[in-house]
Amino acid sequence: MEVLWLGVESEPQLPASLRSPGPHGSVLLGARGLFWFSPLVARPATRSPLGPRGDAAPRGNPRMGTLIGVYLPCLQNILGVILFLRLTWIVGAAGVLGSFLIVFLCCTCTMLTAISMSAIATNGVVPAGGSYYMISRSLGPEFGGAVGLCFYLGTTFAGAMYILGTIEIFLTYISPGAAIVEAEAAGGEAAAMLHNMRVYGTGTLALMALVVFVGVKYVNKLALVFLACVVLSILAIYAGVIKTAFSPPDVPVCLLGNRTLSRRGFDVCAKVQAAGNGSAPTALWGLFCNSSTASSSCDPYFVQNNVTEAQGIPGVASGVLLDNLWSAYADQGAFVEKRGAASVPVPEEERGAGRLPYVLADITTYFTLLVGIYFPSVTGIMAGSNRSGDLRDAQKSIPAGTILAIATTSFIYLSCVLLFGACIEGVVLRDKCVGGKLVVGALAWPSPWVIVIGSFFSTCGAGLQSLTGAPRLLQAIARDGVIPVLQVFGHGKANGEPTWALLLTALICETGILIASLDSVAPILSMFFLMCYMFVNLACALQTLLRTPNWRPRFKYYHWTLSFLGMSLCFALMFICSWYYALFAMLIAGCIYKYIEYRGAEKEWGDGIRGLSLNAAHYALLRVEHGPLHTKNWRPQVLVMLNLDSERRVKHPRLLSFTSQLKAGKGLTIVGSVLEGTFLDRHAEAQQAEENIRALMGTEKTKGFCQLVVSSSLRDGMSHLIQSAGLGGMRHNTVLMAWPAAWRQGDSPFSWKNFVDTVRDTTAAHQALLVAKNVDLFPQNQERFSDGNIDVWWIVHDGGLLMLLPFLLRQHKVWRRCRMRIFTVAQVDDNSIQMKKDLQTFLYHLRISAEVEVVEMVENDISAFTYEKTLMMEQRSQMLKQMQLSKTEREREAQLIHDRNTASHSAAAARTQAPPTPDKVQMTWTKEKLVAEKHRSKDASVSGFKDLFSLKPNQSNVRRMHTAVKLNGVVLDKSRDAQLVLLNMPGPPRNRQGDENYMEFLEVLTEGLNRVLLVRGSGREVVTIYS
Repeated sequence: MEVLWLGVESEPQLPASLRSPGPHGSVLLGARGLFWFSPLVARPATRSPLGPRGDAAPRGNPRMGTLIGVYLPCLQNILGVILFLRLTWIVGAAGVLGSFLIVFLCCTCTMLTAISMSAIATNGVVPAGGSYYMISRSLGPEFGGAVGLCFYLGTTFAGAMYILGTIEIFLTYISPGAAIVEAEAAGGEAAAMLHNMRVYGTGTLALMALVVFVGVKYVNKLALVFLACVVLSILAIYAGVIKTAFSPPDVPVCLLGNRTLSRRGFDVCAKVQAAGNGSAPTALWGLFCNSSTASSSCDPYFVQNNVTEAQGIPGVASGVLLDNLWSAYADQGAFVEKRGAASVPVPEEERGAGRLPYVLADITTYFTLLVGIYFPSVTGIMAGSNRSGDLRDAQKSIPAGTILAIATTSFIYLSCVLLFGACIEGVVLRDKCVGGKLVVGALAWPSPWVIVIGSFFSTCGAGLQSLTGAPRLLQAIARDGVIPVLQVFGHGKANGEPTWALLLTALICETGILIASLDSVAPILSMFFLMCYMFVNLACALQTLLRTPNWRPRFKYYHWTLSFLGMSLCFALMFICSWYYALFAMLIAGCIYKYIEYRGAEKEWGDGIRGLSLNAAHYALLRVEHGPLHTKNWRPQVLVMLNLDSERRVKHPRLLSFTSQLKAGKGLTIVGSVLEGTFLDRHAEAQQAEENIRALMGTEKTKGFCQLVVSSSLRDGMSHLIQSAGLGGMRHNTVLMAWPAAWRQGDSPFSWKNFVDTVRDTTAAHQALLVAKNVDLFPQNQERFSDGNIDVWWIVHDGGLLMLLPFLLRQHKVWRRCRMRIFTVAQVDDNSIQMKKDLQTFLYHLRISAEVEVVEMVENDISAFTYEKTLMMEQRSQMLKQMQLSKTEREREAQLIHDRNTASHSAAAARTQAPPTPDKVQMTWTKEKLVAEKHRSKDASVSGFKDLFSLKPNQSNVRRMHTAVKLNGVVLDKSRDAQLVLLNMPGPPRNRQGDENYMEFLEVLTEGLNRVLLVRGSGREVVTIYS
């Protein structure tokens, strides 16, 4: 039986009728049926609509192979406008060696990128979107969206560049008389040409957009025609080179000294010509002199130098290659000069080049500029991957078609560099046209029109391919939903054609046409394409180094070193081309990245950045685990203990607000809570509670982790969190919790016990403890205190945590305008003045600004109020004990009644049995014994309650209460109006019998204060005076 196993990765390809109903479902498709293993269900077998390679069957829209879908689009985009219009000029300016280096660098960059792209494309199904899909699924939605949009802009402006090239060929070499705007004055030809390109470019863009709108299949049909023209043009170039070996074309070049002259305004390349029996000045004489007579005043350089005529294309056997090996960079407006020609120089100020027919450099040339202009000619490598949704088998077609197209075009470019340098004179190469013709056209055989027509259709085809790929790329980004504002562009016609995306693409392309300068648009394209290629290489290198189990590409001819080399080369070329354009492109990508991160949809694609983050976190955790944290690096790593209500919502949301203000996004924050019960019974409730906590964390902008524990008791759950929260070296060192305001209420008699035990747990774990009292009065993140004080009552030195907390709070906007005041308590025999000086010196070395005040506590008699407070506290404790005893007696009474009923039902059996043993006699209850026991218990209870009111307070409790009352009075006197009061929190008593008294002492200590933060240090220093 033939079996086909389709795992989780293949699931997106499956039709809806064959998909697993569960998230963990796997499909086993056999000859007998379709079996689901999770959940275990059997379904009848159906005929699979999958193709022989696992692809979905064709759905009516065109499904293309490698040749039509990838190879030809890449070939058309690569062999575009630069080959015919700018390559000869680049060879003339950079020389054969420099041009070979430029072409080799760019082709190497694209080949390395194609290898990386092939590995990514064969690691799974590549739907519509191509390069964007590969980058986003490998590096995450933020990188994918940012780089995808930049690549979309680059592809769109590439369409504008190709259209501008088409119009330049048409107006300059095919039909110069078709210009609509004419030059109004001499020297205005360039401005008129720009206006004509804008007019014709807009019309051409509208026509091309209409063709793309009709359907991609028509573009593919036209592509064959366009590509045939390109191939014929290239063959004509090679044929022309061969012909120059034995019969070079006649392309005369007029030289004045070593300067090239443009044949405008004269026909004869000479100063004088024969006329009858004598000689007469030529039209060239009239251009350089003020009259046609021999005694006229002429240009000094014209007088000093001879006029000669040279062969512009001497042929491949002429040896001109040696003259063209080296570069001839020039500034804008410089003369195009022939090396080795005789020339007599003249002073610079006597050059009147404004009206003279010299050939001048129209742009300043240097190596990096030429790299930026040339690179767009190799940027068509993703023309096939952008249309991956229209491919029959993208995993096979993208690698084969792209690499084959790059190899073909690289050979063409490199060979053309050598052949141009070996056949054409340098001054002709450095001129973008010769005699009003294309330089390449003058070289071609059999006719220059082959090149003109071929280049025209080549640029048309490249423009159509760009307008076809760019809308699909935008549609793929919009359909992913990572950028909300682009969702409207995900819609299209019924057959999936991106109508709205095409409209936006045409509008953006129009802005590029309005620039109207091909040399100005090309470097901008280079930045966007190089950035995209850099991230493709990064994605491949990252996936390879991380060795994720999902990384299983079918394309095996890749290595992370090649991807890293390609990434480095792309980054270097960005800054080689133009450092300010590179920074601008990075700025745009960074803005898009942050926008997606802030407003974009949350996507989990298993991307490499997340895997890299996990690896980095693992490495960092292992490093942090090695040694204890230094005091200089100490910051509060907070475990926030939240209480939940009956609906599993947070009782005190302001506790998270305070956490955000304290942390400001720095350090570790763990938000913990406990649900009482068993995990099997309450796992759904626990999940809901965790979602509620995470939602509140998002609202309060608390950056951290949520950890919820289901435990049999709240006490054990809180202890488990304190012990086990965190991982490795990323453990909390501080616990933040709210004061149990209802600890006195009878319905929660054990809440204070949980609180005190938690205090003991933090002390045993050597962790600091922060207790926020009246936490519902604490400010929200939106509030701002315009004035006020943060008062610190420094009773005991606890490692400096009391000093550090106000400093951290004042970093937040809520507390920024508050002043910090530190109070310390002195006894009568202490030197208050010296204490204040020492504390000020200590704060100065700590670099903390605060007002210092020493408060003296006078030892006086214990007031009656203190006795009353202590007595009430002890009476309440005793009453609770009696209530607990009464509860025990009631339970015992119920047990006695149960035993009596049991004894009455078995009376008959008891008579027939032997006399009971003494043990059984004790378990036998009569009615008299039952009544006597009830009266005895009742009397004991009544006498216990009477003893409550005859108690005398314990002297130790009196002293503690006296200290609490006195300190509370001093704090109220100084800090009643403070925005926040921080107090040392005394430790719980060693004897658990005094836990409730401990709660009462803390209550008295903080009575009357609005916002109080009780602080108990961990016993270690957290601030230092050293740098």
